Amino acid sequence: MGGTRVIVIGSGFSGLSAATSLADKGYEVTVLEKNSSPGGRARSFSANGFTFDMGPSWYWMPDVFESYFNKFGKTTSDYYYLRRLDPSYTVVFGENDFVDIPAQLPELQALFENMEPGSAAQLDLFLEQAAYKYEVGINQLVYKPGRSLTEFMSPRLLLDVLRMDVFQSFHKHIRRFFQHEKIIKLMEFPILFLGALPQNTPALYSLMNYADISLGTWYPMGGMYKIVEGMVQLAEEKGVKFLYNQNVQRLDVGEGQVTQVLTETDVFEADVMVASADYHHVEKELLPKAYQSYSDSYWESRVMAPSSLLFYVGVNKRLQNLQHHNLFFDEDFGPHAQEIYTTPKWPEKPLFYVSTPSVTDPSVAPEGCENLFILIPLAPGLQDTEELREKYFNLVMDRLERLTKQDVRSAIVYKRSYAHRDFIQDYNAFKGNAYGLANTLLQTAILKPSLKSKKVKNLFYTGQLTVPGPGVPPSLISGQVVANEILKEYAPPVAANV
Repeated sequence: MGGTRVIVIGSGFSGLSAATSLADKGYEVTVLEKNSSPGGRARSFSANGFTFDMGPSWYWMPDVFESYFNKFGKTTSDYYYLRRLDPSYTVVFGENDFVDIPAQLPELQALFENMEPGSAAQLDLFLEQAAYKYEVGINQLVYKPGRSLTEFMSPRLLLDVLRMDVFQSFHKHIRRFFQHEKIIKLMEFPILFLGALPQNTPALYSLMNYADISLGTWYPMGGMYKIVEGMVQLAEEKGVKFLYNQNVQRLDVGEGQVTQVLTETDVFEADVMVASADYHHVEKELLPKAYQSYSDSYWESRVMAPSSLLFYVGVNKRLQNLQHHNLFFDEDFGPHAQEIYTTPKWPEKPLFYVSTPSVTDPSVAPEGCENLFILIPLAPGLQDTEELREKYFNLVMDRLERLTKQDVRSAIVYKRSYAHRDFIQDYNAFKGNAYGLANTLLQTAILKPSLKSKKVKNLFYTGQLTVPGPGVPPSLISGQVVANEILKEYAPPVAANV
């Protein structure tokens, strides 16, 4: 075995997790980051006194974050302060039709019961099943490396898988419990994070509803980037070396393994390689063709999660009728979903999301001002122009102003957009995707791109295009899973750091 020098490409959540986990076991770890700051899609920037999180804005599954820091004898509170949001979020169904989702279960039960008599009891039954799926799914299945069917061959685990509705769609599953249109929309909403239609998402993922309802929606004061800062600090405490503005150009392969990593300015020797960068980019642009595991047709046949059109907006006044998280479901999701997944094109009447973190956290905007993060989910691979961005900004603002009954545009003092070509430029994202692979049944576990190269023996992958899948908590887990696989094959040089 032997290899102890680990090069990690990319400092997103999965790269940070892998790097820290390996350094903790004694490996010499260097992280090469293309951009000028860590965090990948979870980077942050400041302008005109506003601080904007560039990507993830939802803090769900707090137990996953806590478990990660606990591995190293730390807690999340050593690095950032969490506040639980109440309401968790608001759903806007139309004019004068806002539904606040309460953080406390009894209040949510009352809300459901008011919409559909008997649904409070149904919610209890649903959550009982979802809690079981969460326990097995998050604490067992997502930590499987997905390299062989034998990982799932224990009788207990096979029984668990059968009990978790893996072969039933979420669409059918949710309608076994509820009939009211609004309740169904509320319960299907978390599935949108997984990048596929409810009809194509296994009912296993009702565990996301458990995360939403039972574990709650939280916010790290100062912004989501506080998580990145905490992870980087911990990594450095473990000895991880970070090098920024290192755009990797090529991986040299000799005798079936990566020997050198070449950036625009430097050459690095590698015993073990971890690619937390875009899987497709590493395969197709950094490796010689003979060492690529997957064909062009394979990648073209993958079902991708959406891309996004994002707007970072600073407003010089306080706004009304907006909570921290706001989902605008005032149009029918069906046509928009078809325009994302079935017939990809710019949507005619998109649903959209607005985060207003300044409602919770005054530090992210100047006094008396508001910080807005606006997201429209889009199909990956679309043409992306300034004209289209501006068209959709005005479309969204028309609805936002009408539904919240206020003028916003005249108070805007800062605006920046971000979409497909930015995801490609900054992250080499395949088709400009924002979230990775969709979590469909045929892209689950061993059916995802492998976390280890099939042709390069010391090259491993982590992140949203391999196991366990897209999202911040899965990315945190992905880094730990790949670190464990490396430990099996490459012995660290010294005992673990304590």
